[in-house]
Amino acid sequence: MKHIGVAGLGNMGRGMALSLQRGGFTVSGYDPAAAATESIAREGVRTFASVAALAAEVDVLILSLPTSDVVEAVVFGADGVLAGAKPGLLVVDTTTADPNSTRKVAAALAEKGVRFIDAPVSGGPKGAITGTMTMVLGGAAEDVAAVTPVLEAMSAKRVHVGPVGAGHVTKLLNNLMCGAHLIVAGEAARIAAAAGLDAQQIFEGINAGSGRSGVTQVNYPTWIFNDAFDSGFTMKLMRKDLRLAMGLLSELGTSAPLSGEVGRLWAASGDAAGTADGEDFNRIVQFIEK
Repeated sequence: MKHIGVAGLGNMGRGMALSLQRGGFTVSGYDPAAAATESIAREGVRTFASVAALAAEVDVLILSLPTSDVVEAVVFGADGVLAGAKPGLLVVDTTTADPNSTRKVAAALAEKGVRFIDAPVSGGPKGAITGTMTMVLGGAAEDVAAVTPVLEAMSAKRVHVGPVGAGHVTKLLNNLMCGAHLIVAGEAARIAAAAGLDAQQIFEGINAGSGRSGVTQVNYPTWIFNDAFDSGFTMKLMRKDLRLAMGLLSELGTSAPLSGEVGRLWAASGDAAGTADGEDFNRIVQFIEK
């Protein structure tokens, strides 16, 4: 597995491609946007005119795409993965996607002898470009083992969580919990201020106790207390992930009232000032429902 393809050369895909290149792999890519292909070409990455052409040449194909609909279009389209892939190709989908769509794609690829791993990532564009992302992996153990050297060049931590689809279920649950933690941490910060206290000092105390979370330990000092709000992950993308999580809950019929309220609040924030789609997802801490 020496020739790696990356389909989708936005902030995440571009970073992954360059991390793979630094790791000693031959890297090729595809993106429908001329600016993205021109940018990566200047870095010495060969580009192809279609996903089909890319899939025909590489040993591993990394998908870095925004939604399940786009993944299906890239796989099933006339110039897509299925049209060009050779048997033995291993597809790694880093998209945060609908698990049902994931299983559908994996089954179709399997019929052509193409292996599939769902591998959603955390760490944002910075993690992609520095090769320090975290990946949760769904797929056959032998496929995960085979592609591990490739994934090691892209990420600092990888956890195999189950069969195909398990990676995407895990990522949806992770983002659901992150969304909940942001909301309750925002409320805690407002409560501290109303009590006449310094929220940063209060959070230092919380971080020494059992109420701490990734949000209080990382998000607040990195992007919120300093008013940076530049994590690289938008409100629109987080709302998409929360909608997928709510769809999963509905499909399973699981009792999860608090999770349902988290999903409702994130959806409601779409109509509020300051939390528009293009804003950083950490802005949810400023949302107060009217």
